[in-house]
Amino acid sequence: MIVFSNTTPIIALSSIQRLDLLPHLFGHIHLVNEVVDECEAGGTIAVPSLRGLDWLTLVESTPVSHSSLLLELDKGEKHTLDMAQKHQADWVLIDEKIGRNMAEYLGLKVTGTIGVLLKAKQQGLIPSFLDSVNAMQAQGIYYQTALINKLAPTVGEVRRLG
Repeated sequence: MIVFSNTTPIIALSSIQRLDLLPHLFGHIHLVNEVVDECEAGGTIAVPSLRGLDWLTLVESTPVSHSSLLLELDKGEKHTLDMAQKHQADWVLIDEKIGRNMAEYLGLKVTGTIGVLLKAKQQGLIPSFLDSVNAMQAQGIYYQTALINKLAPTVGEVRRLG
């Protein structure tokens, strides 16, 4: 299975020290160098060094095929979607709405951090979907409340206030 990830799922999972969910769920993850660079640039959430992880494959980007189509995207998103399409990826992990819409337009199957957490809960890799989402929110990563409220019952959980 070929899976590409954009920056946000890497940062979001790093915020709760659960980057390990990716190899458990998908085996191997492909990252374009632009995503690695974005993660290495730093921010409020520390991301571990990605270059030495044996479950990651770093992919050298080539010139973007649909540059005018992908114009609205940032560098990491643009190259992730382009290389995912060129490698005929089975999945793309991306959270941003415009990026998700563009990925679907390009015929790519999409999931994001919330989808990763749902799958992890279903497979018993995390004790609670909602606790994981709440922990991310405590780190400054937010998802739409309506989406979380809609999805939590699919894994047997009910949204708690606070």
